[in-house]
Amino acid sequence: MIDSLTRRHFMHTSLGSAGLALNSNHFARHLFADDKPRAKLPVAAVVTVYYRNSHADVIVGKVLEGWAQDGGLGPDLKLVSMYVDQVGENDLSVPLAKKHGFRTAKTIDEALTLGTDSLAVAGVLSIGEHGKYPTVPGTEQVMFPRRRFFDEIAATFKRCKKVVPVFSDKHLSYAWDDAKHMFDTARELRIPFMAGSSVPVMWRNPPATIPIGSEITEAIALGYGGLEHYGFHSLEGMQCLMERRKGGETGVKSVQSVQGDGIWQAEKEGRWSKSLFDAIVEFSPTPYNGKQPRPKEMAKDAVFYLIEYRDGTKATIAMGTGFSHEFACAVSIRGSEKPFAVTFLPQDGPPFGHFEHLLRAVEHMIHSGQPAYPVERTLLTTGILDAALHSLADKNRRLETPQLAVAYQPADWPFAKGGPAPPRAAS
Repeated sequence: MIDSLTRRHFMHTSLGSAGLALNSNHFARHLFADDKPRAKLPVAAVVTVYYRNSHADVIVGKVLEGWAQDGGLGPDLKLVSMYVDQVGENDLSVPLAKKHGFRTAKTIDEALTLGTDSLAVAGVLSIGEHGKYPTVPGTEQVMFPRRRFFDEIAATFKRCKKVVPVFSDKHLSYAWDDAKHMFDTARELRIPFMAGSSVPVMWRNPPATIPIGSEITEAIALGYGGLEHYGFHSLEGMQCLMERRKGGETGVKSVQSVQGDGIWQAEKEGRWSKSLFDAIVEFSPTPYNGKQPRPKEMAKDAVFYLIEYRDGTKATIAMGTGFSHEFACAVSIRGSEKPFAVTFLPQDGPPFGHFEHLLRAVEHMIHSGQPAYPVERTLLTTGILDAALHSLADKNRRLETPQLAVAYQPADWPFAKGGPAPPRAAS
């Protein structure tokens, strides 16, 4: 029998439904029913690399040096150990360990136990992003060791006969089978588990979402950048809206990537709506914050991920169109004259404050033992992305995806309020 870590009582009412007052840039500091300060719970970080502005830095750095990474207030967490898979010339983990007094571990087990026979942490931050890793031939997906990290964390839990919450950054794995293994293992061992992108909790323009239970008929999201790395961000931004449709999430029936003439053929077949696409293009900022005029034609190397949900709803991720350099999504809702449209807004420089709001959700899980939102969202987006990249590599073949029958209900965890501050000047 594997026991979960005992914690203080947490107010389980969701922030959204409770209507808590939030200031323009920060969530409420103390969320306990008795409103008393919380102890800083010890956490371990398991990362691929740690250099300035890496994912490890913009997440773990906020535990070490505060939300703004300037020595000010931060989460009610304390980093006690770190395992770094690849220590390079620009590594910061060693000097940071000397400055903050955390242990640099040679193994993941040591990071979680501090070299003892018992768990020494209340939570684990697993960040498998950046570093020099091979790619999958054909799809060029980066083989980050996220499953290896998770399996070694789970092995330590089994050895110690105890589990604590785990957060895994970005998509669960480059491979669906690995992602499903991680999800199934977490359920089997009853590990509180979260994963995903910072996009769902970023600032938004407008600062709004759609009601849970909306009758969505279609969604189109604009994305830019790498088809895997940023394609995942686009998927998570869209999915945090799509999961709010009537009946909740049902899973995905098929995925297909199309390019060139295939994009327009799919439009003729009614697989994506030109009017909805035009609406989100018109709504979204011009490329590079208005510093470039919007092109008149779609980029020749654009790729559309066409997604058919099991309940018949359709969605499209339009990557690399050239029309926008932001993550944006438009959703058609039955009975609404105009689609709901939103742009997701990051802070485009240090301290990359959108990761603050991701960490706040993780902090909630570590203190309460309850994920802020379901890991099923990231399981599904991981599977969609894997299928889309395999479709692209297989001459745009449509792929049936019975494995993506991932059903779940959304949570009302809040996104950042107000807007991102200007990036901090380089020191």
